[in-house]
Amino acid sequence: MSQAELLATIKAIAVPGKGILAADESDKTIAKRFKSINLESTEESRRAYREMLFTTPEFGQYVSGVILYEETLYQKHKDGTPFPELLAKQGAIPGIKVDKGLVDLPNCPGEQITQGLDGLTDRLKKYKEQGARFAKWREVYHIGDVIPSSLAIKANAEMLAFYAAACQEQGIVPIVEPEVLIDGSHTLARCFAVTEAVLHAVFKALYKHKILLEGMILKPSMVISGNQCAKQADVQEVAEQTLTVLRRYVPAAVPTINFLSGGQSSEVATAHLNAMNKDKNNPWNLSFSYGRALQDHALKAWGGKPENVAVAQHALHKRLKLNGLASVGKYDSSME
Repeated sequence: MSQAELLATIKAIAVPGKGILAADESDKTIAKRFKSINLESTEESRRAYREMLFTTPEFGQYVSGVILYEETLYQKHKDGTPFPELLAKQGAIPGIKVDKGLVDLPNCPGEQITQGLDGLTDRLKKYKEQGARFAKWREVYHIGDVIPSSLAIKANAEMLAFYAAACQEQGIVPIVEPEVLIDGSHTLARCFAVTEAVLHAVFKALYKHKILLEGMILKPSMVISGNQCAKQADVQEVAEQTLTVLRRYVPAAVPTINFLSGGQSSEVATAHLNAMNKDKNNPWNLSFSYGRALQDHALKAWGGKPENVAVAQHALHKRLKLNGLASVGKYDSSME
Protein backbone atom coordinates (compact mmCIF):
# COMPACT_ATOMS: atom_id res chain seq x y z
CA MET A 1 0.00 0.00 0.00
CA SER A 2 1.24 3.47 -0.90
CA GLN A 3 -0.21 5.76 1.76
CA ALA A 4 1.18 8.84 0.03
CA GLU A 5 -0.58 7.89 -3.20
CA LEU A 6 -3.89 7.32 -1.46
CA LEU A 7 -3.68 10.56 0.49
CA ALA A 8 -2.77 12.56 -2.62
CA THR A 9 -5.90 11.26 -4.37
CA ILE A 10 -8.07 12.01 -1.35
CA LYS A 11 -6.68 15.54 -1.10
CA ALA A 12 -7.64 16.17 -4.73
CA ILE A 13 -11.18 14.80 -4.24
CA ALA A 14 -12.15 16.13 -0.79
CA VAL A 15 -12.22 19.78 -1.85
CA PRO A 16 -14.90 22.00 -0.25
CA GLY A 17 -17.41 23.09 -2.87
CA LYS A 18 -16.74 20.10 -5.11
CA GLY A 19 -18.19 16.60 -5.32
CA ILE A 20 -18.28 13.41 -7.35
CA LEU A 21 -20.39 12.75 -10.44
CA ALA A 22 -21.59 9.14 -10.55
CA ALA A 23 -21.64 8.27 -14.26
CA ASP A 24 -21.24 4.53 -13.74
CA GLU A 25 -24.69 3.31 -14.80
CA SER A 26 -24.66 -0.29 -16.01
CA ASP A 27 -25.84 -1.11 -19.52
CA LYS A 28 -29.23 -2.15 -18.09
CA THR A 29 -29.64 1.04 -16.06
CA ILE A 30 -28.65 3.47 -18.78
CA ALA A 31 -30.89 1.64 -21.26
CA LYS A 32 -33.78 2.37 -18.89
CA ARG A 33 -32.74 6.03 -18.65
CA PHE A 34 -32.44 6.33 -22.44
CA LYS A 35 -35.84 4.70 -22.90
CA SER A 36 -37.36 7.65 -21.02
CA ILE A 37 -36.16 9.93 -23.84
CA ASN A 38 -36.95 7.41 -26.62
CA LEU A 39 -33.27 6.78 -27.39
CA GLU A 40 -31.78 3.38 -28.14
CA SER A 41 -28.85 2.48 -25.90
CA THR A 42 -25.87 1.71 -28.13
CA GLU A 43 -22.14 2.01 -27.53
CA GLU A 44 -22.12 5.23 -29.57
CA SER A 45 -25.17 6.80 -27.88
CA ARG A 46 -23.69 6.04 -24.48
CA ARG A 47 -20.34 7.52 -25.55
CA ALA A 48 -22.01 10.66 -26.92
CA TYR A 49 -24.00 11.13 -23.73
CA ARG A 50 -20.96 10.83 -21.48
CA GLU A 51 -19.04 13.17 -23.77
CA MET A 52 -21.80 15.75 -23.38
CA LEU A 53 -21.53 15.47 -19.59
CA PHE A 54 -17.74 15.56 -19.38
CA THR A 55 -17.24 18.54 -21.71
CA THR A 56 -19.62 20.79 -19.79
CA PRO A 57 -18.02 24.23 -19.30
CA GLU A 58 -16.61 24.81 -15.78
CA PHE A 59 -17.14 21.10 -15.04
CA GLY A 60 -14.03 20.92 -12.87
CA GLN A 61 -15.11 23.91 -10.82
CA TYR A 62 -17.69 21.74 -9.07
CA VAL A 63 -16.59 18.15 -9.81
CA SER A 64 -13.43 16.67 -8.30
CA GLY A 65 -14.04 13.07 -9.38
CA VAL A 66 -16.15 11.02 -11.80
CA ILE A 67 -17.13 7.37 -11.31
CA LEU A 68 -17.04 5.59 -14.67
CA TYR A 69 -18.48 2.33 -15.91
CA GLU A 70 -15.88 -0.06 -17.38
CA GLU A 71 -16.99 0.65 -20.95
CA THR A 72 -16.70 4.41 -20.41
CA LEU A 73 -13.19 4.13 -18.96
CA TYR A 74 -11.98 2.88 -22.35
CA GLN A 75 -14.05 5.23 -24.53
CA LYS A 76 -12.82 8.43 -26.16
CA HIS A 77 -13.98 11.90 -27.06
CA LYS A 78 -14.82 12.29 -30.76
CA ASP A 79 -11.42 14.01 -31.21
CA GLY A 80 -9.67 10.86 -29.98
CA THR A 81 -8.92 11.95 -26.41
CA PRO A 82 -9.50 9.10 -23.92
CA PHE A 83 -12.17 10.00 -21.38
CA PRO A 84 -9.79 9.64 -18.38
CA GLU A 85 -7.44 12.13 -20.02
CA LEU A 86 -10.33 14.45 -20.87
CA LEU A 87 -11.53 14.40 -17.25
CA ALA A 88 -8.03 15.08 -15.96
CA LYS A 89 -7.84 18.13 -18.22
CA GLN A 90 -11.16 19.27 -16.76
CA GLY A 91 -9.69 18.95 -13.27
CA ALA A 92 -11.61 15.82 -12.29
CA ILE A 93 -10.06 12.52 -11.19
CA PRO A 94 -11.30 9.40 -13.02
CA GLY A 95 -12.71 6.57 -10.92
CA ILE A 96 -14.25 3.20 -11.76
CA LYS A 97 -17.14 1.04 -10.58
CA VAL A 98 -15.64 -2.38 -9.88
CA ASP A 99 -18.46 -4.48 -8.46
CA LYS A 100 -20.36 -6.89 -10.71
CA GLY A 101 -23.88 -6.29 -9.47
CA LEU A 102 -26.29 -7.87 -7.04
CA VAL A 103 -27.24 -11.49 -6.45
CA ASP A 104 -29.60 -13.08 -3.92
CA LEU A 105 -27.99 -13.85 -0.57
CA PRO A 106 -28.42 -17.57 0.20
CA ASN A 107 -30.65 -18.38 3.18
CA CYS A 108 -31.70 -14.74 3.45
CA PRO A 109 -35.04 -14.28 1.62
CA GLY A 110 -35.45 -10.80 0.19
CA GLU A 111 -31.82 -9.85 0.75
CA GLN A 112 -28.90 -9.39 -1.62
CA ILE A 113 -25.12 -9.25 -1.76
CA THR A 114 -22.76 -7.87 -4.39
CA GLN A 115 -20.48 -10.06 -6.48
CA GLY A 116 -17.18 -9.27 -8.17
CA LEU A 117 -14.28 -10.14 -5.85
CA ASP A 118 -12.97 -12.82 -8.24
CA GLY A 119 -10.21 -11.31 -10.34
CA LEU A 120 -10.60 -7.91 -8.68
CA THR A 121 -6.88 -7.34 -8.11
CA ASP A 122 -6.03 -7.96 -11.76
CA ARG A 123 -8.86 -5.68 -12.90
CA LEU A 124 -7.72 -2.93 -10.54
CA LYS A 125 -4.24 -3.04 -12.04
CA LYS A 126 -5.66 -2.65 -15.55
CA TYR A 127 -8.01 0.14 -14.50
CA LYS A 128 -5.15 2.00 -12.87
CA GLU A 129 -3.08 1.74 -16.05
CA GLN A 130 -6.05 3.31 -17.86
CA GLY A 131 -6.07 6.25 -15.46
CA ALA A 132 -8.48 5.32 -12.65
CA ARG A 133 -7.37 6.60 -9.24
CA PHE A 134 -10.35 5.59 -7.12
CA ALA A 135 -13.00 2.87 -7.24
CA LYS A 136 -16.55 2.20 -6.07
CA TRP A 137 -18.32 -0.85 -4.67
CA ARG A 138 -21.98 -0.82 -3.58
CA GLU A 139 -23.80 -3.06 -1.14
CA VAL A 140 -27.55 -2.67 -0.59
CA TYR A 141 -29.79 -3.20 2.42
CA HIS A 142 -33.54 -3.69 2.01
CA ILE A 143 -35.76 -2.58 4.89
CA GLY A 144 -38.68 -4.79 5.85
CA ASP A 145 -40.34 -6.02 9.02
CA VAL A 146 -37.54 -8.50 9.74
CA ILE A 147 -34.82 -7.40 7.33
CA PRO A 148 -32.03 -6.60 7.02
CA SER A 149 -30.97 -9.65 9.00
CA SER A 150 -27.81 -9.67 11.09
CA LEU A 151 -26.35 -12.18 8.62
CA ALA A 152 -26.93 -9.87 5.66
CA ILE A 153 -25.53 -6.87 7.50
CA LYS A 154 -22.36 -8.75 8.45
CA ALA A 155 -21.88 -10.42 5.04
CA ASN A 156 -22.25 -7.17 3.15
CA ALA A 157 -19.85 -5.39 5.50
CA GLU A 158 -17.24 -8.08 4.91
CA MET A 159 -17.56 -7.68 1.13
CA LEU A 160 -17.00 -3.94 1.41
CA ALA A 161 -13.93 -4.49 3.58
CA PHE A 162 -12.41 -7.13 1.25
CA TYR A 163 -12.89 -4.78 -1.69
CA ALA A 164 -11.46 -1.76 0.15
CA ALA A 165 -8.36 -3.74 1.14
CA ALA A 166 -7.78 -4.85 -2.46
CA CYS A 167 -8.07 -1.25 -3.66
CA GLN A 168 -5.70 0.23 -1.10
CA GLU A 169 -3.16 -2.50 -1.80
CA GLN A 170 -3.04 -1.20 -5.40
CA GLY A 171 -2.88 2.47 -4.38
CA ILE A 172 -6.50 3.07 -5.39
CA VAL A 173 -8.85 4.96 -3.07
CA PRO A 174 -11.99 2.91 -2.31
CA ILE A 175 -15.43 4.45 -2.16
CA VAL A 176 -17.27 2.34 0.41
CA GLU A 177 -20.99 2.47 -0.43
CA PRO A 178 -23.46 0.87 2.00
CA GLU A 179 -26.85 1.87 0.59
CA VAL A 180 -29.87 1.55 2.84
CA LEU A 181 -32.61 1.55 0.21
CA ILE A 182 -35.38 4.15 0.17
CA ASP A 183 -37.91 1.64 -1.22
CA GLY A 184 -40.68 0.77 1.24
CA SER A 185 -43.08 2.17 3.81
CA HIS A 186 -40.58 2.32 6.69
CA THR A 187 -40.41 5.34 8.97
CA LEU A 188 -37.51 7.70 9.53
CA ALA A 189 -36.88 6.00 12.88
CA ARG A 190 -36.69 2.56 11.26
CA CYS A 191 -34.23 3.85 8.66
CA PHE A 192 -32.14 5.35 11.48
CA ALA A 193 -31.99 2.01 13.32
CA VAL A 194 -30.98 0.10 10.21
CA THR A 195 -28.35 2.70 9.27
CA GLU A 196 -26.92 2.45 12.79
CA ALA A 197 -26.51 -1.32 12.50
CA VAL A 198 -25.08 -1.10 8.99
CA LEU A 199 -22.46 1.57 9.73
CA HIS A 200 -21.42 -0.16 12.93
CA ALA A 201 -20.82 -3.43 11.05
CA VAL A 202 -19.06 -1.72 8.13
CA PHE A 203 -16.52 0.11 10.26
CA LYS A 204 -15.94 -2.95 12.42
CA ALA A 205 -15.09 -4.90 9.24
CA LEU A 206 -12.92 -2.09 7.86
CA TYR A 207 -10.95 -2.05 11.11
CA LYS A 208 -10.51 -5.81 11.04
CA HIS A 209 -9.20 -5.64 7.46
CA LYS A 210 -6.75 -2.85 8.41
CA ILE A 211 -8.22 -0.24 6.09
CA LEU A 212 -6.51 3.14 6.17
CA LEU A 213 -9.47 5.32 7.07
CA GLU A 214 -7.68 8.47 5.89
CA GLY A 215 -7.43 6.86 2.45
CA MET A 216 -11.09 6.02 1.83
CA ILE A 217 -14.37 7.73 0.94
CA LEU A 218 -17.69 6.84 2.54
CA LYS A 219 -20.73 7.00 0.24
CA PRO A 220 -23.77 6.41 2.46
CA SER A 221 -27.46 6.95 1.99
CA MET A 222 -29.18 9.59 4.11
CA VAL A 223 -31.51 8.70 6.96
CA ILE A 224 -34.81 9.24 5.20
CA SER A 225 -38.41 8.03 5.28
CA GLY A 226 -39.33 5.17 2.94
CA ASN A 227 -40.74 6.41 -0.35
CA GLN A 228 -44.11 4.81 0.51
CA CYS A 229 -44.24 6.02 4.11
CA ALA A 230 -47.36 8.05 4.92
CA LYS A 231 -45.35 10.58 6.95
CA GLN A 232 -42.37 12.01 5.11
CA ALA A 233 -39.68 13.61 7.27
CA ASP A 234 -38.86 17.21 6.43
CA VAL A 235 -35.46 18.46 5.29
CA GLN A 236 -34.27 19.44 8.75
CA GLU A 237 -35.29 16.11 10.31
CA VAL A 238 -33.38 14.20 7.63
CA ALA A 239 -30.30 16.35 8.15
CA GLU A 240 -30.35 16.03 11.94
CA GLN A 241 -30.93 12.27 11.99
CA THR A 242 -28.30 11.64 9.33
CA LEU A 243 -25.69 13.68 11.17
CA THR A 244 -26.54 11.97 14.46
CA VAL A 245 -25.95 8.49 13.11
CA LEU A 246 -22.78 9.53 11.28
CA ARG A 247 -21.31 11.10 14.41
CA ARG A 248 -21.96 7.92 16.36
CA TYR A 249 -20.40 5.47 13.93
CA VAL A 250 -18.09 7.18 11.41
CA PRO A 251 -14.60 7.97 12.74
CA ALA A 252 -13.32 11.50 12.25
CA ALA A 253 -10.31 10.00 10.43
CA VAL A 254 -12.53 9.45 7.36
CA PRO A 255 -11.78 12.60 5.34
CA THR A 256 -14.89 12.90 3.21
CA ILE A 257 -18.46 11.62 3.11
CA ASN A 258 -20.02 11.87 -0.36
CA PHE A 259 -23.70 10.98 -0.18
CA LEU A 260 -25.65 9.01 -2.75
CA SER A 261 -29.01 10.48 -3.77
CA GLY A 262 -30.76 7.09 -3.70
CA GLY A 263 -34.02 7.91 -5.44
CA GLN A 264 -34.46 11.44 -4.12
CA SER A 265 -35.42 14.18 -6.56
CA SER A 266 -32.66 16.50 -7.73
CA GLU A 267 -33.95 19.40 -5.66
CA VAL A 268 -34.56 17.43 -2.45
CA ALA A 269 -31.12 15.80 -2.55
CA THR A 270 -29.55 19.26 -2.83
CA ALA A 271 -31.65 20.65 0.02
CA HIS A 272 -30.72 17.77 2.34
CA LEU A 273 -27.00 18.18 1.63
CA ASN A 274 -27.22 21.92 2.24
CA ALA A 275 -29.01 21.46 5.58
CA MET A 276 -26.27 19.14 6.82
CA ASN A 277 -23.60 21.65 5.86
CA LYS A 278 -25.34 24.42 7.77
CA ASP A 279 -24.02 22.62 10.83
CA LYS A 280 -20.34 23.58 11.08
CA ASN A 281 -19.46 20.99 13.73
CA ASN A 282 -18.82 18.13 11.30
CA PRO A 283 -15.36 16.51 11.38
CA TRP A 284 -15.61 15.41 7.75
CA ASN A 285 -16.05 17.09 4.39
CA LEU A 286 -19.71 16.48 3.45
CA SER A 287 -20.45 16.48 -0.26
CA PHE A 288 -22.25 14.65 -3.05
CA SER A 289 -21.70 11.61 -5.21
CA TYR A 290 -24.95 11.82 -7.11
CA GLY A 291 -25.93 10.14 -10.37
CA ARG A 292 -29.49 10.71 -11.47
CA ALA A 293 -29.94 13.70 -9.13
CA LEU A 294 -27.25 15.51 -11.15
CA GLN A 295 -27.98 14.11 -14.60
CA ASP A 296 -31.79 13.97 -14.82
CA HIS A 297 -32.46 17.49 -16.07
CA ALA A 298 -29.52 17.33 -18.47
CA LEU A 299 -30.62 13.98 -19.90
CA LYS A 300 -34.11 15.27 -20.63
CA ALA A 301 -32.77 18.46 -22.18
CA TRP A 302 -30.33 16.50 -24.37
CA GLY A 303 -32.83 13.97 -25.67
CA GLY A 304 -30.12 12.26 -27.71
CA LYS A 305 -29.88 15.17 -30.17
CA PRO A 306 -26.53 16.87 -30.97
CA GLU A 307 -28.22 20.25 -31.36
CA ASN A 308 -29.32 20.08 -27.72
CA VAL A 309 -25.84 19.64 -26.22
CA ALA A 310 -25.46 23.27 -25.14
CA VAL A 311 -28.82 23.45 -23.36
CA ALA A 312 -28.19 20.07 -21.70
CA GLN A 313 -24.80 21.21 -20.48
CA HIS A 314 -26.39 24.36 -19.10
CA ALA A 315 -28.82 22.17 -17.12
CA LEU A 316 -25.97 20.03 -15.77
CA HIS A 317 -23.89 23.09 -14.91
CA LYS A 318 -26.76 24.49 -12.89
CA ARG A 319 -27.18 21.32 -10.83
CA LEU A 320 -23.43 21.01 -10.29
CA LYS A 321 -23.22 24.62 -9.13
CA LEU A 322 -26.20 24.27 -6.77
CA ASN A 323 -24.77 21.12 -5.21
CA GLY A 324 -21.36 22.75 -4.95
CA LEU A 325 -23.02 25.53 -2.96
CA ALA A 326 -24.94 22.97 -0.88
CA SER A 327 -21.69 21.22 0.00
CA VAL A 328 -20.59 24.38 1.82
CA GLY A 329 -24.06 25.30 3.16
CA LYS A 330 -24.69 28.21 0.79
CA TYR A 331 -27.61 26.88 -1.28
CA ASP A 332 -31.09 28.33 -1.17
CA SER A 333 -34.20 26.96 -2.88
CA SER A 334 -34.76 30.37 -4.50
CA MET A 335 -31.74 29.56 -6.68
CA GLU A 336 -33.76 26.85 -8.43
